[in-house]
Amino acid sequence: MSKLLLLGDEAIAQAFIDAGGSAINSYPGTPSTQITEYVIKSKEAAQKGIRANWCANEKTALEASIGVAYAGKRAMTCMKHVGMNVCGDPFMNASIIGTKGVIIVVADDPSMFSSQDEQDSRYYGHWAMIPMLEPSNQQEAYDMVFFGYDLSEKMGTPILMRIPTRLAHSRAGVERRAAREQNPINYPTDPASYVLLPANAKRLYRELIDKQPAFVKSSEESGFNQYIPGTDKSRGIVTTGIAYNYLLENFPGGKCPYPVVKITQYPLPTAMLSKLYDECDELLVLEDGQPFVEEHLRGALAKGKPVHGRLDETIRRDGEMNAEKVAKALGMEVVNGPAVPEVVTNRPPALCQGCPHIDSYQAVIDVLKKYENGRVFGDIGCYTLGFNMGGIHTTVCMGASITMAKGASEMGIFPALAVIGDGTFGHSGMTGLIDCVNEKANVVIMILDNDITAMTGGQPSSANQKIRNICIGLGVEPEHIRSIVPLPKNHDEFMQILEEEINYNGVSVIIPQRVCIVENKKRIAMKK
Repeated sequence: MSKLLLLGDEAIAQAFIDAGGSAINSYPGTPSTQITEYVIKSKEAAQKGIRANWCANEKTALEASIGVAYAGKRAMTCMKHVGMNVCGDPFMNASIIGTKGVIIVVADDPSMFSSQDEQDSRYYGHWAMIPMLEPSNQQEAYDMVFFGYDLSEKMGTPILMRIPTRLAHSRAGVERRAAREQNPINYPTDPASYVLLPANAKRLYRELIDKQPAFVKSSEESGFNQYIPGTDKSRGIVTTGIAYNYLLENFPGGKCPYPVVKITQYPLPTAMLSKLYDECDELLVLEDGQPFVEEHLRGALAKGKPVHGRLDETIRRDGEMNAEKVAKALGMEVVNGPAVPEVVTNRPPALCQGCPHIDSYQAVIDVLKKYENGRVFGDIGCYTLGFNMGGIHTTVCMGASITMAKGASEMGIFPALAVIGDGTFGHSGMTGLIDCVNEKANVVIMILDNDITAMTGGQPSSANQKIRNICIGLGVEPEHIRSIVPLPKNHDEFMQILEEEINYNGVSVIIPQRVCIVENKKRIAMKK
C-alpha cells in the first residue's frame, strides 16, 4: 500500500476510511478538528458512501455513533478533551450496553494551547472501564484504529483513543494497510442490551466487570505495550504514548540504558509493570498529561520503592511534556536554545481586523459606562478574545454565559448581559435560554451570528439562519428579539437597542449578524 505524510489527526482519519468505517460524527474542537475535516474532504470516503457529520455538540455526536453501532456498522466520534464532559452521559452508558464498533477519539491539550484546562481523558476511560489506546506516533495511530475496531467487535466494548496536541498536529510517514469493506447491517444479538432498565443494566454492568481480565490480557499480549530491557537497573522508566519519543530523544540512537515499559494500551499491563518494579531501585513515570499512571503505580505497587513523576514534581505537574523536561528529570544536562531577543515582545491574540465582534463589543463597552455594576458573561469561541478589549468579565464553559447571567441577575447584578456565538448557542446555549424564559429572568442575551463556527476553522453553525425562530420557539417575546448589523456606522443604533433592552424587565435577545471576516474573504475568493 501507499505511504503518506500525515498529521496524527489525518492518520486516524485515513485509518477510519481504510478500516471499513461507515460514519464519523463529531463536534469541532482543537486539536481534534482535522480528523473529521479530512474525512469530509476525502473523495475516497465519498465514493465509499461514508457519512461525515458535524453535530450540534459532542453528546449528539456520540449518540449518533451509538446508533450506527446498533446497525452493526463501524463508527467514530471525535472531540477535544472538554467535549468529554459534554458527552459523559452516553459515553458511560455506551460501555455498559457493550457497544461494538465505536472508537471515541479524544484530543487532550496539555499546556492549554487552545483550552480552558488540562484534563486528562484517560480518567474517563478508566471510570467507564473500557480499553484505551494512546499512540506514540502517527503510524501507531493509524494501526490502532484497525486494532481498535477488532478489539471492540471481539470484546463488545467501545474504545477510547487519546492523543495530545503534539501528536495530533505533527507529521510523519504512514504506511497504509489494505482497505476493509464496511460491515453489513447487523442488529444486536441481545436487543435488551440497548434498553437500560434497571433489570437489564444490573446484568450488563456485571458483564462489563467480568470483561476486565480479558481487557488486561489484551494489554499484556497485543504488542502495543512493550517491556524493553536495560542494563542500568538503578532506575526503571514507564512511558505513555508520545512521552516514549521524548525519552529516546535524550539518548544517541534511541538506546536508553534503563529498562522501560512503553504503554500505549490500557488497562495497565500489570505483569510488565510488576516486573519493572521488582527489577529496579526506583521508577520514573513519563506521561503527557496528568499523573494517571503514576497514581495507579503508587497504589498498586506501594512496597517502599520510590515512584517519581508529576506527583512529586520531578516533572512539573502542569504543562506539556517535552524532551528537555525528561532530560532534567533524568539528571542530564539540559541544552537550551538561544535566548529570545529583547526586541521580540509578546503579542496576545486578538480579534481579526474587521471582525464583526469588535463592533458588538464596542457597543457593549460604551453602554456599560453608564452602569457601574453591569457585568458581561462571556462564552467559548473566538469572541472570548473580547476580554482583551474589556468586553467580557467571565468565560467558564460552553453555554455558561446565559445561565451565569441568569444566576447573577437573580442575585441583583444589573444589567446582566450574556454574549454567546451562534455555534455555541446551538451547542449548549438553548437550554439555558429555556431556563431564562421559564424564570422570567432579567437578562440581555447577545447571540453573535457570524454565519460560521469560526474558532475551529469555519465549520457550519448548527443554529445558522434559525436563531430568531429558535428563540421564538423557546418562548422569547418576538418584540424583544432584535437584529443589528455590527458596523461602525450602526454604532449609535446598536447602543440604542442595548439601552432599550436593558430597560426591559425580562428576557431580551439581540442578534448582531455579519459574516466572519475570514470566512467572507474565502467566499469572495471562491467566486473569482
